Amino acid sequence: MGTRLAPVTDAAKSASVDAPRPRILVLDGHSMAFRAFYALNYENFYTDKGEFTNAVYGFTSMLLKMIEQREPTHVAVAFDLSGPTFRSEEYEEYKGGRDATPEPFKGQIEMIEQLMHALNIPTISMEGYEADDIVASVSSQGQAAGFDVIVVSGDRDAFQLIDDHVTVLYPKKGVSDIPAMDADAVMEKYGVWPANYPDLAALVGEKADNLPGVPGVGPKTAAKWINLYGTSEQVLEHADEIKGKTGENLRAYADDVRRNRKLNALVRTLELPVSFEDMELGAPDAQELDALFTRFEFKTLRKRVAEVFAVSAEPVEQVEVPEVQLLADAAALGEWFAAGAGAVHALAVQIEQPDGALPGAPGDVASIALAREGATAWVDPTELDAAATAALEAYLADAAAPKVLHDAKAALKAFAARGLTLEGIVDDTMISAYIDQPDRRSDDLADLVQIYLQESLEEEAPATTQGELALDLDHTASRQAAARRADAVRRLHEVLAPVLEQNGQTPLLRDLELPLSRVLVDMEAAGIAVDVARLDELIADFGSQMEQAKEAAYAAIGHEVNLGSPKQLQVVLFEELDLPKTKKIKTGYTTDAASLQELLEKTGHPFLAALMAHRDASKLKQTVEGLRKAVAEDGRIHTTYAQTIAATGRLSSLNPNLQNIPVRSEEGRRIREVFTVGEGFETLLTADYSQIEMRILVHLAQDEALIQAFKDGEDLHRFVGSHVFGVEPEDVTSAMRSKVKAMSYGLAYGLSSFGLSKQLNIGVDEARTLMSDYYKRFGAVKTYLSGVVEQAHKDGYTETLLGRRRNLPDLKSDIRQAKDAAERAALNAPIQGTAADIIKVAMLKVQARLEGAELASRLLLQVHDELVLEVAPGELEAVTALVEEEMGSAMELSVPLDVHVGVGTTWHAAAH
Repeated sequence: MGTRLAPVTDAAKSASVDAPRPRILVLDGHSMAFRAFYALNYENFYTDKGEFTNAVYGFTSMLLKMIEQREPTHVAVAFDLSGPTFRSEEYEEYKGGRDATPEPFKGQIEMIEQLMHALNIPTISMEGYEADDIVASVSSQGQAAGFDVIVVSGDRDAFQLIDDHVTVLYPKKGVSDIPAMDADAVMEKYGVWPANYPDLAALVGEKADNLPGVPGVGPKTAAKWINLYGTSEQVLEHADEIKGKTGENLRAYADDVRRNRKLNALVRTLELPVSFEDMELGAPDAQELDALFTRFEFKTLRKRVAEVFAVSAEPVEQVEVPEVQLLADAAALGEWFAAGAGAVHALAVQIEQPDGALPGAPGDVASIALAREGATAWVDPTELDAAATAALEAYLADAAAPKVLHDAKAALKAFAARGLTLEGIVDDTMISAYIDQPDRRSDDLADLVQIYLQESLEEEAPATTQGELALDLDHTASRQAAARRADAVRRLHEVLAPVLEQNGQTPLLRDLELPLSRVLVDMEAAGIAVDVARLDELIADFGSQMEQAKEAAYAAIGHEVNLGSPKQLQVVLFEELDLPKTKKIKTGYTTDAASLQELLEKTGHPFLAALMAHRDASKLKQTVEGLRKAVAEDGRIHTTYAQTIAATGRLSSLNPNLQNIPVRSEEGRRIREVFTVGEGFETLLTADYSQIEMRILVHLAQDEALIQAFKDGEDLHRFVGSHVFGVEPEDVTSAMRSKVKAMSYGLAYGLSSFGLSKQLNIGVDEARTLMSDYYKRFGAVKTYLSGVVEQAHKDGYTETLLGRRRNLPDLKSDIRQAKDAAERAALNAPIQGTAADIIKVAMLKVQARLEGAELASRLLLQVHDELVLEVAPGELEAVTALVEEEMGSAMELSVPLDVHVGVGTTWHAAAH
């Protein structure tokens, strides 16, 4: 019985062909501005005056794209006002609990409105109503006036507007992936027709609007009822026919359902302050637009406006990708490389993964696009004859032929899997962009092209033919797309290379990160052997621990409960057991791990003990199951190392993450026992740095007493403890040492006296005295820590000893929490970043020595400050010596780098 609007009749179709309907594009401005804000990192979009512009840029780019693709005759943008609406007046908690508006977003709505004014696109806001209601009124009244309507909104309430003349574009990701939703799409996704979507939302609830639904009723159940009875009101009329707990809940929450349905009904009858004539798309105000683009420092958008509106704008050089040359034989390849001898070539390597391949597998090289200034080319290495293959391989292996790639490591892996060598890499734009802005969330080429070149790198699909499957048989479209990527990489390199050079970071790229990519390729290919049978045993064991913990939890409260449901846990903990309340959150009181651990320490309640044991066992089981799924056919796990994720410069381990296996717990040690020495090798060797971050801090601070303590080989924390507590080193107790250790690391990372008191479970006064006594004894440390923050405020960034920068724009923030976090980052970034640089240098030196000595032993893993090697028979003594030498000399500091080595047949046994 769900409502579907009548289909378009043949007569209507005929009429629409004879007389095309005008088309309105109406946008929910606030919704799409927020999408743009979160899609583009605000740290990459700000003017010289400090105005953030990421939402403005993303919104405008999206709008221009919509106008170009959808060809509307009329456009309007609706915005919310800050005051109350009729919904919030009727239901005070409507949209309650939403996060505060991010500081960098504030002011950008006004900028967008100014830009719309310059584009002669009306913006509409109305007191007491939301942008949704304005959109609905434009949609309904426009349709009645003979328009087709395209609604752009990130709010699902807009689905109720869909009919034969109204389409909703609903963004999936950011403002780039915005598919069209028609009636069939809504039915396929939600099980109801658009007219009934508000009924479904009334039953299920809308979290974004803080409208709770019927407990236990999800979209499938709600859709079933609606299709059986009709509207949500008709469902309520038949509530007595619905049995069980859901029926009880439906009857109990009937008033909420009616309230939800009333509030989610969009108003379609507003008296709009602008006419449809005002919405007609016309020419922008060139002078006003020029002033705004100058203020916002947008360059490419000038060109985009000129293209979309066919009006003049300040000339911007138009980038055209040269015609793609097909390199299919040795003669063509030879000609191409000869013509570009000495020039930097950008390569876009298409890598295809076979079905069922594990994440991080090398993949196969399907094609290579090449670009140099003024020329592009494309080659399929799988279709070359012997002579052409030899010509291509010679170019790839030529170290004198400079090459630029984006994500060179992936290409190196794929080429290596084919037995090919890739030399001469002078830049990896993914890494260069990361070095320039290490806090950026995305390293995708399209995103970087948008940020640095202010262009859109759109992948064009092969042409299609109506009614049949059209194939790009001659690869024309795919060649053009690949050539665009290669040319974008070339131009991105031209922008980034001078930036790194100006900032003194070229050596970081050239001498550290690029060579490291090659080391990582070898490590990923080697993987590490695992004992699969022991993995299966651990999965079963941790599963058994989960069951035991679950039963203990049930016994502690006398009934079953879903231990994974925060809502049910809130009822048990704070209503049934009446335990002290944790931190208040939108949905009640938090049940996160830290809060419950603190609650367990306070109360010792057996239910909490069992719950935490269940969580621990569940987490361990998930970890081991992930490892089991990652075992390749060779019986080894091949993790992937990412160089561009951690802002501090540390490597990240992915698919699976081998850096998050617990070290200190007994269960973590059991997991490490699963990793074994592989066939043909004698043992595993682990080597790590002792107190590396403290050594870096002491070097940076140049505290003579601490430097001497390290040089004398003293236990630093015992040495510091003897000075802070005024006792001889041998009289420093383990408790004193623990306090000093926590304090020493805490000070480096901006820990307050309150934070230290909580960490050590001591009074704030005692913590404050500890810190004061420490600073009195070691004044150089305090001077350094104060100075590094002060300098960061001046520069806007910090640097490691090798020049790795961490940009900290929040140091200028008016939001105290954001500013405090930035100051803590200013303290620890030089220390953590230098530690990351040191282990990377050590990896290069160890690899070079292994290769230089022609040893069969090899690097397998890097886990923070630790290296794991697989040692070939008879090479243990030589490998131990070279690892200690190369790690110990990775960087010259005022204090020695202390390296600890362990040996064993498993990762755990090799620990030290």
